Amino acid sequence: MITSPHNEQLKTIRKLHDRRWRERLDLFAAEGEDLLDAAAAAGWEPEVLLRAGEDVERDLLDEVSTLGSGTRVIGVYRRRWSAPGGRLSTYLHAVDDPGNVGTILRAAHGLADGPVLLGPGCADPYSPKAVRAGMGSLFARPPGRAEPASLEGTLVALDPRAETALAGVDPGPGPVVVCLGAEREGLPGELLERASIRARIPLRDDGPESLNVAMAATVALYELANRMAADA
Repeated sequence: MITSPHNEQLKTIRKLHDRRWRERLDLFAAEGEDLLDAAAAAGWEPEVLLRAGEDVERDLLDEVSTLGSGTRVIGVYRRRWSAPGGRLSTYLHAVDDPGNVGTILRAAHGLADGPVLLGPGCADPYSPKAVRAGMGSLFARPPGRAEPASLEGTLVALDPRAETALAGVDPGPGPVVVCLGAEREGLPGELLERASIRARIPLRDDGPESLNVAMAATVALYELANRMAADA
């Protein structure tokens, strides 16, 4: 059992709190039984597995946890990246909140058959906050990486200034890529120009100015998945 805070495995987990170290080591950490069960169900084997009271003293594991209440188990895994594909996938541009990125990974896992592709300026999907928000979907459907110019298929760009409402969009048989940008800046001009379809999610006149990007992605994926299933 690990009894020293200077143990190399504990040092590695501490390093993985920082994005630079996650990228350098090509590793990330997941905390809690539910996430580790999701990893096992998807066939991921941990590089390191530490259980409180079995492999390491409980207080030492709590010290390297990113959860305020501590944790009972931490697994360290090798990062994976998916290639573009599927009839319906998602592209994110400069979405810099890891909670939003993780939530969109979960929504896409439930509603689409393709990965979430991360463009420039996006938060790290393997950060602790994103991993928790994804609730294990990251293991079942790892994210991908893409540049705007590399996107192929029917690009449906969500744009609050668009004249067309999302409900009126006919994306065709696919492949379809739903494109979303940061809540304030939106998508870059060059991607809006390349988009096959620009559409907005209509909101009530007495409602908020916009939806959170994770909420918007969920609405768009649900709407387009249903439309594509009906047309199949």
